[in-house]
Amino acid sequence: MMVPAFAGHTYVSDNILNIFKNYLKGKNCIPFGDGLLVHLTQEDKFVPDAMVVCDRDKIKPDGVHGAPDLVVEVLSPSTAKYDRMYKKDVYERCGVLEYRLVSPAERYIEVYWLEDGGYVLYDVYTLPPDWMLNRMTDEERARVVTEFKCHLYGDLVIQLEDIFGDLF
Repeated sequence: MMVPAFAGHTYVSDNILNIFKNYLKGKNCIPFGDGLLVHLTQEDKFVPDAMVVCDRDKIKPDGVHGAPDLVVEVLSPSTAKYDRMYKKDVYERCGVLEYRLVSPAERYIEVYWLEDGGYVLYDVYTLPPDWMLNRMTDEERARVVTEFKCHLYGDLVIQLEDIFGDLF
């Protein structure tokens, strides 16, 4: 039996899925939210919080068979270690091109890219809370990155505010 998600987890997952749904509308790749099984190996079948699949032949009535192009796992205290270690290793080994770990509690996103068969941490994007931004100098605030480009889609710019904004 799965542990129910907390509100911040669901809110962030929905926001991420909506970003990809809006961007991919009318394009070949298809975004999926939580609930669809990904068959990677005989032993390893996962239900990511969000994913994008560009090879439509992988999509079957019972789930996705093979590596999605992009997988997002939203961290919860009960799943963080599993997502960060075991799932990450399986996704890497099976050829998921882009893997993201998202923490609603700490408002950050880790972005991993598959290069030469292994994941490379590309960057970590954090949306500081307002109280922290208010304590920063203008120079410090200017260095805060509030958006990033999706590796798979160079013209998709993702605003951290669109993911974490209004998070309770």
